[in-house]
Order: sequence, then structure tokens, then C-alpha cells
Amino acid sequence: MRQFIKFIVKNIPRTVLIKFSFIFGKIMSVFYIGNKVECPVCGKHYRKFLPYGVQGGDNRLCPSCLSLERHRLIWLYLKKKTGFFTDNLSVLHIAPEQPFIKRFEKMQNLKYITADLESPIAKVKMDIREMPFDDNSFDVLLCNHVLEHIDDELKATKEIYRVLKPGAWAILQVPLDSSRETTYEDASITDPKEREKHFGQYDHVRLYGRDYPQRLEKSGLKVKADDFVSTFSKEEIERYRLDKEEKIYFCQK
Repeated sequence: MRQFIKFIVKNIPRTVLIKFSFIFGKIMSVFYIGNKVECPVCGKHYRKFLPYGVQGGDNRLCPSCLSLERHRLIWLYLKKKTGFFTDNLSVLHIAPEQPFIKRFEKMQNLKYITADLESPIAKVKMDIREMPFDDNSFDVLLCNHVLEHIDDELKATKEIYRVLKPGAWAILQVPLDSSRETTYEDASITDPKEREKHFGQYDHVRLYGRDYPQRLEKSGLKVKADDFVSTFSKEEIERYRLDKEEKIYFCQK
């Protein structure tokens, strides 16, 4: 199964994966019946989660809502540490993730807009480096695992700063190698195989290190690297299948 997942992720275009992944997940869920892991997003439980990723990492993907470790952590963070589920908020969700999009669209307290350059499930087609929104438009902005794809990172983060209202906040997650002090990038590496070798994925343009918050702050944002996962017990981390190394990057204008 891990090799099959690895083949699909590496060889099928992202837009096709997004369209048909829910169907695939529903079919596969039959083979994972159990109660060892639980998804806090959809509330379903299984004997384990599906494998996922270029390397086919085991026990990662919820068969029901397709959440990964980062989605489950973000969901819990929004629930426990923000007013996302109760306050009246205007929200821009860039590259909207499938575990979230339908749930957020149903929430009466949100004025919710989805946007992406390619995603077939986003309502607004746009380039994050040049957003079609007025200054000071949003209370909340969600943009996860996007910046590692963007060549001009500073232009994108300045746009994020621009469209946020004063006092508004954003969650900006990226894949990050905590063993690296500084981010590694090399614009001369353009071959997909070489990018996978150097940056972890064929369409990534950098590998972020511990200097990620400082890079975000160049846009004007104030950044808190919140070790939120440490508030959970070992048993909860294992049951929800969270990444115990991942921090939440909470950014404020």
C-alpha cells in the first residue's frame, strides 16, 4: 500500500488528486476499521491512518476527511487557542485543504473566501504574489504548505501583510527541517529530480530551517512559533497522530 500511495503522489497531477481523493479515501476506509487512532477534524477513528507522501510515510492520512498531521494540529489550535469557531471573521484561505473547506464554508460566523492559482476546489484563481484584494481586507488568513513553492517569498508575505487588517492574524505553516539553522535555497536548481533531492519535493524551491520566523518578519508580521503540540499528552499525540516536532507559526499584523 505504501508503494502504491507513493506512486500515485509522484505521478498523478495535483489537480486530479484533489478531485478524486475523497472517493479513494472512502473506499480505503473499509480496510482500516478500528479504534487505535482518531481524527479530531471529522471525529472518525480507525486501526491506523493511510500512508501518504512522496516517501509513502505510514499512518498519516485520515481516510474520511483526508487530514494529515498538520491539519489535525491546526484544527485543534483553532479550536483551543483562537475565536475562529465563534467570532465573526472574514477569512482568506489560500490553497484550501480538503479537510477544512466544506466545514469552514458551513460556518455561519465566517465570511470565507478560498483562493489558489491551480486548485480546482478554490473559488478565486489568483497568484499569492499579487492578490486581487484591497488593503486591510481580512481578519484571518490561512496559508499552509504554500511558501515553499513560491520563488519570491518576500513578495508573497508582503501581500499577506497587506491584505490583513491591523491586529488580524495568519497561520503560515511550511515543511521545516528543525536540524537546519538557516533555510537552504538555490535558484539554479530547477530540475524536478534535483529539487526533490535538495528540497524534499519536486516542486519545492527551498528547504526551510529554524530561521523561518525571521524570514516571515521581513514582511512586517509579528511571528510566534507556538509549541502547541507540547500541551498534549504522549497518548493524545499518538491517538491523533500529530507531529511532535511541528510548531504553529502564528503571525499578526
